[in-house]
Amino acid sequence: MPRRNVLREKLSAGEPTLSTHVVGVWPAAIEALGNTGLYDYVEFVAEYGSFDLHDLDSLCRTAELYGMGAMIKIDQSLMPYLAQRGIGAGFGSVLFTDLRGIEDVRECITAVRPDHPDHGGHYGVATRRNTYMGYGGTPEYVQLIADTVLAFMVEKKGALDSLEEILSEPGVEMVQWGPADFSMNIGRPGDARHPEVDAARLQVFQTALRMGVPPRAEIGTADQAKEYLDMGVRHFSVGTDLGILFGFWRREGEQIRKALEGS
Repeated sequence: MPRRNVLREKLSAGEPTLSTHVVGVWPAAIEALGNTGLYDYVEFVAEYGSFDLHDLDSLCRTAELYGMGAMIKIDQSLMPYLAQRGIGAGFGSVLFTDLRGIEDVRECITAVRPDHPDHGGHYGVATRRNTYMGYGGTPEYVQLIADTVLAFMVEKKGALDSLEEILSEPGVEMVQWGPADFSMNIGRPGDARHPEVDAARLQVFQTALRMGVPPRAEIGTADQAKEYLDMGVRHFSVGTDLGILFGFWRREGEQIRKALEGS
């Protein structure tokens, strides 16, 4: 049975999207998210978490049960392998990291586009979840691979310096600003609010909007969306499972500790 690519559908229709991040691989967390009925897709931040290939399949199965899409954020060092295995598991979009220029971007695109004369990629036939219980290699299989949404982090000075060239590259369909990596890359680790970093942030969003490549804003709370909405941004990802848990535990724990100390 063919699977929907929710993010592809939304982008093609010019509709806004909302997602969140998970570092953990517990399918119940995806079920809880799906039960809200509010999110278009969930991003598994594989770059930060621990997982095996079975986890990738389980995360995608669970998202599909609730009509949600799934994105995988991968390490640069294992890019071709993780990108292809993520797509094979059912992720409809891939977020590529640590790009330093146009050649890195082209390498990513080639790795995940179909090995077919019309697409010029390196993704061949493989029996995975996305083969619909077949061997793969059918026209439908080729189209499924080709429909994968390719998103790219802009988080290195080299990528910023070649931003317009990157945004002009066919296959670059969404961009994501990365202030933590960028601040470290320019010698200001941990200073994501430095004027130079903030100027780069605005440059990424404004240039992407001008060139018609959707930028996605990562935010921590709903009130942070206004600045980006006013710019014209329509794609958001809010919160991360570990951050949400840590924030709750720290906030509520501090209040209870104060009450205990005052009793």
